[in-house]
Amino acid sequence: MLNNQSRSPGLFASIASLWQYRAFILGSTKREFQTKYKNSLLGFAWPIINPLALILVYALVFSKVMGARLPGAAGEGSSGLYSYSIYLCIGVIVWTLFSELTSRAQVVFLENANLLKKLNFPRLCLPVIVILNAGLNFIIIFSLFTLFLLVTDNFPGYCFFAAIPLLVILIAFSIGLGMTLGVLNVFFRDIGYFYSVALQFWFWLTPIVYSTNILPEKIRFLVSFNPLTNLLVAFQGIFVNHQMPDWSSLWFICVLAVLLNINGFRLFRKRSGEMVDLL
Repeated sequence: MLNNQSRSPGLFASIASLWQYRAFILGSTKREFQTKYKNSLLGFAWPIINPLALILVYALVFSKVMGARLPGAAGEGSSGLYSYSIYLCIGVIVWTLFSELTSRAQVVFLENANLLKKLNFPRLCLPVIVILNAGLNFIIIFSLFTLFLLVTDNFPGYCFFAAIPLLVILIAFSIGLGMTLGVLNVFFRDIGYFYSVALQFWFWLTPIVYSTNILPEKIRFLVSFNPLTNLLVAFQGIFVNHQMPDWSSLWFICVLAVLLNINGFRLFRKRSGEMVDLL
């Protein structure tokens, strides 16, 4: 029997194969996006309606209820009516991207079992398709959020572009974690159920609906171990306080992202042959 690792390409060969199969990746991304809204009356309007409703609810309802809970926010709009709205919106938008990437990646091999058995293509195409689909949804909602910032005169200025490297860190961390879980989920199906439960606790251990400043010291210490905490604080600093991130505070999640991607790729490379047999 051939060793599974010897039959799997290395990192650079895998990247090259992804480029060769770019038409398959883009076609699958487009098909999945279209299928999601194919049988609905409003069709492609739903990707706009859902995030628009989300932003309106947070902006108009929560700003009146909790707007005074973000002292020290910069800017006329941020320090007044829309401070909590912006804080909550960027937190939920970032969390949604993280949640979608990890949740989809950890079941991507199971959901595409028939495709894996019938077609010969680089298996790493599947995580890339997950990233592109989640990216499309993110672009829609983030564009509306940016429009909201412009209309309410809360655009953060040049530090807005600091969100780009933060997104790269978030995607790298999310797909590394998701791919690791995705491989393990093929062999141990409890992984998927466990992660769904863990994700709910993870949400409330992340400063999305609250600020770490209001937490008791012991709880704040616990939340500081969450790799997403400093990343969310960096996003919130850009859009609420209009300030550049403290890049040195992101070393932990950057190291985790690198380690998870290395481990996920090695695990996938070693077990890819067995995975197809178990699916």
